[in-house]
Amino acid sequence: MIALTATPASRLGHLRHLLVARGPLLLFALLLVFFALRAPYFLDWQNLATILKQSVPLAILCCGLATVVMAGGDDVVKGGIDLSLPANAVLVAAIIAQLLAHGGLGLPIAFAVGALAGLAIGAANALLVVAIGMTPLLATLASSVAVVGLAKVVTSNRRINVDGPVVTILRDGSVLGVPVAVLLMAVVGAGFVYALHWTRWGLQLQAVGGNRDAADISGLLSDRRTAQAFVVAAVAAVIAAPTILARGSGSSPGSEETLLVEMVLATFLGAAFSPRRVVTIWGALLGALLVNALSNGLALMRVDIFWIGGIKGALILIVVATAAIRTGNQR
Repeated sequence: MIALTATPASRLGHLRHLLVARGPLLLFALLLVFFALRAPYFLDWQNLATILKQSVPLAILCCGLATVVMAGGDDVVKGGIDLSLPANAVLVAAIIAQLLAHGGLGLPIAFAVGALAGLAIGAANALLVVAIGMTPLLATLASSVAVVGLAKVVTSNRRINVDGPVVTILRDGSVLGVPVAVLLMAVVGAGFVYALHWTRWGLQLQAVGGNRDAADISGLLSDRRTAQAFVVAAVAAVIAAPTILARGSGSSPGSEETLLVEMVLATFLGAAFSPRRVVTIWGALLGALLVNALSNGLALMRVDIFWIGGIKGALILIVVATAAIRTGNQR
């Protein structure tokens, strides 16, 4: 009798757990099925190839954000996060474009200068969080605002067109029919997966994010791992910069706003792919592809751009809310 009366409650609890753990992923699956049925040409090979190519900058940035989250924990308020990554990548792209178009410098030197700037921002974030003790959310939000302003100073808030062999190869090149940009995404993604999931350093970094107190007791030097995560994330921003230039054939002010929304959405959505419901590199990569497919489907259906922003904002609320509920249930 007790078992019979407990069955409906247990089923309700199981359904609630399923919605919290898999709800965002199920929602995206339904949206993609809807696009497959209603959006013209959504499943055409050419359009699918376009989705892959357009996903490259976002996927690389998601690798960087996932690294910081894994090092600091996936608590959406107090855990690890780096909101400055899109602005950092756009700044590096702006510096490269400015030096190529108006500075008279070659690509190697322009890229080196941009890379130094990007790594300096990562080091500054590490300093704010580790040495000063600011929460990652506030520290990287503040640095993001500063970096956006710096990018506008570098470009005089104007678009800078860039064309050259590297940009052309990243934009239009292919190897055995596979776009060069997609190959770059695969190589970078594989490198991050190996570094974060298969090396001793990566496992230690995850241990710090899982339980900082236990990591300190074990002698893992949590502050050092956290600082390293911010610098590694900045490396991802530097790598993403040339792909941003290639995708837009130049540097465009304001492009960091869309990337920021999509990066947060894709990275935390990717946790739904993990058996333990935690942020992972491979999950973030899959999340980036899903988010870009969503943008593509909405564009094919000619949804107003302002509605697209609102839809993505609502999805972020759903993803973050379910992550907060899941974190609360685990305590």
